[in-house]
Amino acid sequence: MSLGSDQTPCGCAAGDNPPVVYVLDDDESMRLALSCLFRSIGLHVETFESSQAFLAFPKYDAPSCLVLDVRLRGESGLAFQDELAKSHLCMPIVFMTGHGDIAMTVKAMKAGAIDFLAKPFRDQDMLDAVSSALTRDGERLAAERSIASLRASFESLTPREREVMEFVVAGLLNKQIASAMNLSEITVKIHRGQVMKKMGARSLADLVRRAEALRVCPRMAKPNVMAGSAQR
Repeated sequence: MSLGSDQTPCGCAAGDNPPVVYVLDDDESMRLALSCLFRSIGLHVETFESSQAFLAFPKYDAPSCLVLDVRLRGESGLAFQDELAKSHLCMPIVFMTGHGDIAMTVKAMKAGAIDFLAKPFRDQDMLDAVSSALTRDGERLAAERSIASLRASFESLTPREREVMEFVVAGLLNKQIASAMNLSEITVKIHRGQVMKKMGARSLADLVRRAEALRVCPRMAKPNVMAGSAQR
């Protein structure tokens, strides 16, 4: 199971890497059949005989999913699903089994599995399940990268700019912020402009949405400051 030349393990610069399907099944013939199926539509595939081999393999920074057999040699696929959740390895799972029942299906789906396919399954059913899983993981990765970019933008703000931002997203006017921070309105306006520029916000509403995504707490001025600025 060597790394493909067109892929980059997590932790390296990856860009827009193609999706990856991981197959975990102790049946060699099933691993081969699934590998051929997924490769036939241009997917990158990595196959594993055991959960230990899968965990030791460096994961790609790309939309991914795990096709997992419920019954592995000496271990349970459902128990491994719980282990992955506890280790915070976020990857959609498509279960397959030759011994499935309703209780197994319900448990797997409640734990976040995308689908649960009984062997023998139709190739198209497996492809549809994997397509859904890869789409979901692609959306997750895009959201994570967006938040990481926003966080980097927020961290580029100076302490004073962050304070101004907290007042701005609370809905305070420049003169109210100036009074609360003991600054001139022109200084507040300059800081506010820098905040908008660094955060890539096109409007106040856009800035508020970005602050909410980062869980930045709005900062309210003291009542006497609000009253004083309103009188001027």
